[in-house]
Amino acid sequence: MEFKEQLSEYGKIINRNLSSYMEIPSKENRKLIEAMKYSLFAGGKRLRPILVLATYDMFDSRANNRRSENYSFVMPYACAIEMVHTYSLIHDDLPAMDDDDLRRGKPTNHRVYGEALAILAGDGLLNYAFEIMLESALNQNNTKTHVDVIKEIATASGIYGMIGGQAVDIESENKDIDLSTISYIHHNKTAALISVSMKVGAVLAGASYKDVKIIGKLGRDLGLAFQIRDDILDIVGDESKTGKNVGSDNSCNKSTYPKIIGLEKSNEKVISLTNNISSVLDEYNSTFLRELCTYLMTRES
Repeated sequence: MEFKEQLSEYGKIINRNLSSYMEIPSKENRKLIEAMKYSLFAGGKRLRPILVLATYDMFDSRANNRRSENYSFVMPYACAIEMVHTYSLIHDDLPAMDDDDLRRGKPTNHRVYGEALAILAGDGLLNYAFEIMLESALNQNNTKTHVDVIKEIATASGIYGMIGGQAVDIESENKDIDLSTISYIHHNKTAALISVSMKVGAVLAGASYKDVKIIGKLGRDLGLAFQIRDDILDIVGDESKTGKNVGSDNSCNKSTYPKIIGLEKSNEKVISLTNNISSVLDEYNSTFLRELCTYLMTRES
């Protein structure tokens, strides 16, 4: 299967399962569910759940003969990670954070539903994600492995990961920070969730401890490259393609890779990281993941 065809197929499978999870009957909380769905289905690459499935396939010997319904073992975690990611975007766009008006070419959640409901929509997605994962874990024979996976996701999402990175990012506004600090922010705010997506796929496919460790490091590098590319697009990107306000980092006086080391060296860093990632993936014979990394390096949105 060609790369774009496989990418589309992964996306369709994920969207189908997300839609199923979001069929929540609730008359009293109809508006809350609507706000949760608004951001969850506002577009996006589905990068993190795709990484879960693609890494799972890379380590699972049945991948070549798999039918989409056979992802039931791993799909709850892929969808839950996307919900966690979406909640973080809703909160990130709030006036108390980045105060953004656009996300994926559409008005941000708080612009449509108000700040209070946007906060609750984010909270709802975060909590629902863990409900989905725990329900799945309790129905497995190897419950401990699944609980360990949930703990990894919780850590990557929390104070030692995404939330911790976001906190340092906010504290660093209007300050001159060094490369070490911006690397900490990117590794935690963005790369932690990307790394754990790949680790989850590897663990659930039965990969060795050594391979899981290698894949976790590869995911961190991919997450860093992804965020640096975002920093670059905030300067040179086309708003009609990025789907969000270009120049928002500068207007918020945020430190970024281009601001600290310059645009040219930032591009070189993305290329270097991507080449290293591709070299590792060559050893695992994963054509799709290798092409995905190249696609992310050259993306315009």
